[in-house]
This record gives sequence, C-alpha cells and structure tokens, in this order.
Amino acid sequence: MMARIIIGIIVVLVIVYVCFGFRIVPQNNEGLVETLGKYSKTVKAGFIFVWPLFQRIRKVPLALQPLEISKYSIITKDNAEISTSLTLNYLVTDSYRYFYNNTDSVESMVQLIRGHLRDIIGRMDLNAALGSTKEINDQLFTATGDLTDIYGIKVVRVNVDELLPSAEIQRAMDKQLTADREKTAAIAKAEGEARTIEMTTKAKNDALVATAKANAEAVKTQADADAYRVQKMQEALSKAGEGYFRNQSLDSFNQLAQGPNNLIVVGKDEMTDLGKVPALKKVWDASNDKKDE
Repeated sequence: MMARIIIGIIVVLVIVYVCFGFRIVPQNNEGLVETLGKYSKTVKAGFIFVWPLFQRIRKVPLALQPLEISKYSIITKDNAEISTSLTLNYLVTDSYRYFYNNTDSVESMVQLIRGHLRDIIGRMDLNAALGSTKEINDQLFTATGDLTDIYGIKVVRVNVDELLPSAEIQRAMDKQLTADREKTAAIAKAEGEARTIEMTTKAKNDALVATAKANAEAVKTQADADAYRVQKMQEALSKAGEGYFRNQSLDSFNQLAQGPNNLIVVGKDEMTDLGKVPALKKVWDASNDKKDE
C-alpha cells in the first residue's frame, strides 16, 4: 500500500515537472535556450519544451522598435554649442549576438550613433549644420548602417528631430535676424518710394505727351477742315455763274442801304449806270429845288 502511494506521488511530481517545462514563444520573437547556464540552441515562435531547473529560455523580440535619444550637446566647427535630439527605428537581426555579444546592445548602439553624429556635426559650421538636417540624416544612416551588425541590430531609420543653438547664440541670432528684417524693410520702403516717384513722373510725362499729341491732332484736324472748306468754296465759286455774283452784290447793297450810313459802295463797272437810277435822280432834283428857294 505504501509503495503505491509513493509511486503515485512520483507520477504526480513527474507530471507537474513536465507541465512546468512547456513554454510559448510569441510571434515575432525568438527563444534562446540555455542548459545549465550555457547557450544550447535558438528556437522559433511557437510551443516548445525545456527541462525545468536544467534549462531556461530567453525571449528576444524581432519586431521593429522605436527609440528616442534625448537631447545632448554638440560643438560645431566654429565652436558653437547646439542641442540635438533624434529618433530611430531598429530591429534585431541576430538574437544570439544581440543577447550574448554585449551586455546592453541597445545602449552600445546609441553611443555609436551619438559618436558619429558628433563627428558629422563637428565638421560643419553652425549655419551649415542648421540647414543640413537631411544631409546629416543620410550621413548618419550610412555611417551606422553596418557597424551595428556586431550587436545583432540593424538600424532601419534614423532622423535628427531638432538642432537648437544655445540660449546665448539664439539671442544673438534673433538680434541679427531682427536687424536683417529691419534693413530689408527699409530697403523695400526706399525702393517703393523711388518706384512711386518714378511712376508718378512717368505718368505726368505721359500725360503731357498725350496732351501735346491731342492738341497737335486737333490743330491738324482744324487746319484740314479749314482747308477743305476753302477748297469747297473755291470749287463752288469757280462753278457759280454771273447771276450769282450779281445777286450777292445786290444783297450787299441792300444791307448797306438798311444801315445808318448813307454811304453806298458800287463797283467801277456800275459807276456809269448811276444816272439811270430814278431814285438817285429824284433825290438830286429835290436838293436843287431847295437851293433855288
């Protein structure tokens, strides 16, 4: 009876022992199996078995992971201090190297990236560094792409998020920027005033020229009209008969006779016919009668 109890207890312990040996490696992970503290094999994601107390499994994530590197100072070529921060994405390509070749592969990768970033920016002037973020990203990615392989890590993307000058340099830059803006505004104002004066002068000159042209055109038009009128009158007079001129003379005589003056103007050809005018003879006889009395 006692033997059966002992056997039952052993069976239960064996079952419990075996149950504790089953492990699950999640998706996008690898398992590093250690036997008595020494690496023995690498297992993929899924359901596995290890011997409890003798073996253990270390899970290494293989998915893409983001990392932010906090702000730190860098000195440029012209001894200007700037603060920078960057972000990157990396993934584990070799779980064995990642876990066993370095006590902290991620920190080693960060130090490597910081060192290369200092070297890149340290060869640039402040203005060049502030305006060359894309070039810095490209150089940094190229420089660190293969070196992190010794840690079993691959950097997929690295990006410099900001480059900020120190407070003193920032104040100096603000003053210079303000001065440049005021200078630009003054130049723009002066150019605008000069342009206004130029346009105003040009407008006045154009107006004077236009007025002169209009007056000249008016004079020319009036002269053409007068010449045309004279030409038409000459043509009409050249075609008029003797009766037309006689009528014009009679009309002129009538107008003079109706005036307050007693002066009558006649042509030399009509002087011989004055005696034939009855009104003139009667006036002459009346004046003679008055003399006789």
